[in-house]
Amino acid sequence: MNYVVRQSPRRKHDLHLMAANMDQAILITTIVQPDLKPGFIDRFLVMTERDEIPVTIVFNKADVYDEADMERFEEMKNIYGSIGYGILLSSVPQKLGLEELKSILKDKTTLVSGQSGVGKSTLINAIQPQLALRTGEISDYSGKGQHTTTFAEMFDLDFGGYIIDTPGIKTLGFNDKDKANIAHSFREFFALSHNCRFGGACLHRDEPGCAVHEALRNGEVSELRFSNYLTLLDEVEDQNYWERRKEF
Repeated sequence: MNYVVRQSPRRKHDLHLMAANMDQAILITTIVQPDLKPGFIDRFLVMTERDEIPVTIVFNKADVYDEADMERFEEMKNIYGSIGYGILLSSVPQKLGLEELKSILKDKTTLVSGQSGVGKSTLINAIQPQLALRTGEISDYSGKGQHTTTFAEMFDLDFGGYIIDTPGIKTLGFNDKDKANIAHSFREFFALSHNCRFGGACLHRDEPGCAVHEALRNGEVSELRFSNYLTLLDEVEDQNYWERRKEF
């Protein structure tokens, strides 16, 4: 049996509105075909972190990774695994990670998401063939995935549990206008903020006595994550600026 999960037309890719009462989320991505976008991973994690939704990041299509791609995967595994996110390497042709994924999904309600073209539908079909979800190819012109799922649906899993299959996402819109929420949603920064001079009010930019900056200098936090964090802060400031402009 499958169920349609209603979405807001105004905030199509807001996970809060896509699904409720989920136990966990699976984010499917790849290193190549299409190329990895770490900023997308962190946007997704900000949305799940504030609701304390456990996340496993699945790096799919391992069969097409070369040596440099595997090094990139190990880098991502170290960054996200070290701060408590589940990491799984998968390949449908090689049957790699499929049983591990089934074990993660068993007896839970799981939101499954990912950018277009990462092989989400193919991976779901591999662990639950009777669903026969439509799959697509990477666009030769853009190198990006093409939409195959067009709305969110909930499916029963015959080995126990449910998945909420969401549309492939080309870009993940970000609607949070509170900079403090962004800071608190980067879990390793939030843990360090207790040692900041300004505590939880520290945004880890140019504040004196910032524990995150000290950890960054010592190589204890990821420069990639910090760069993505600053990008989100800038985006929130831009949103707030234009909201204020509307008042005039």
